[in-house]
Amino acid sequence: MVQILYYAIPFFLLLLVAEWASFRHVQDDRFVGYDPRDTRTSLAMGLGNVLINAVWKLAVVATYAALYELTPLRLSPHHWWTWVLLFLADDLSYYWFHRVSHESRLFWASHVVHHSSQHYNFSTALRQTWVPMTYFPFWLWLPLVGFAPWMVLLAQSWSLIYQFFLHTERVGRLPRPLEAVLNTPSHHRVHHGSNEVYLDRNYGGILIVWDRLFGTFEPEGERVRYGLTKNIRTFKPVRVAFHEYIALWHDIRRAPDLRTKLALAFRGPGWRPEALEATEATRG
Repeated sequence: MVQILYYAIPFFLLLLVAEWASFRHVQDDRFVGYDPRDTRTSLAMGLGNVLINAVWKLAVVATYAALYELTPLRLSPHHWWTWVLLFLADDLSYYWFHRVSHESRLFWASHVVHHSSQHYNFSTALRQTWVPMTYFPFWLWLPLVGFAPWMVLLAQSWSLIYQFFLHTERVGRLPRPLEAVLNTPSHHRVHHGSNEVYLDRNYGGILIVWDRLFGTFEPEGERVRYGLTKNIRTFKPVRVAFHEYIALWHDIRRAPDLRTKLALAFRGPGWRPEALEATEATRG
């Protein structure tokens, strides 16, 4: 089950090439398209993520298995409703992982990698973190309520495979009933927007209903400006992978007390203590 996502990678690359080719003869200001340097960086980030996860997943599987053995609860894979529950449980877990990854700077330091491209295409889907450990806590409850570890890993895989197809400008809006329930390219373009109206919106994985339920939904309206509110303007993979961790560490070192240090780590990425702002103003 750990390897299912990896089997999809060749198909991802084929679709990436097809999408890139589709832009070659299109002159349309609505599309940002591809940039060779940006695409190379995204592919490098994706390769690094695969290599790191090849080791990290061993720890994940071991932990899931231990938790599954600790609980007397069991949800049989032979019942259809178990799969419905698994689908909903995994998607809800993804929503909260994704939301916390935007609302807590320590988690954002990992997730920012995925938002660091100013382009939006299938290569952006492959621009993944080199610190995948941040997702770990949000799925621990699934083996505890009786889902077998292989089922949890399978659900994670189908979610990520689905989300690959969201990263495209070439698909407009889908029929209204689908847009109402599913996360779509239109909804996910909003999520990747640095426009003020789009910030911290549309966290869903496969379903968009969680965003509608928890008040984080925003429909696509004005043209999306992709990237960060302050773009890093580098194509160096190591810099892309760790720039926010470095910035966070510098801020924590300058913080005057433990309470402020913890707040810097766990509050939102845009939060700055007055003492730190005053110090920066003095230096400036």
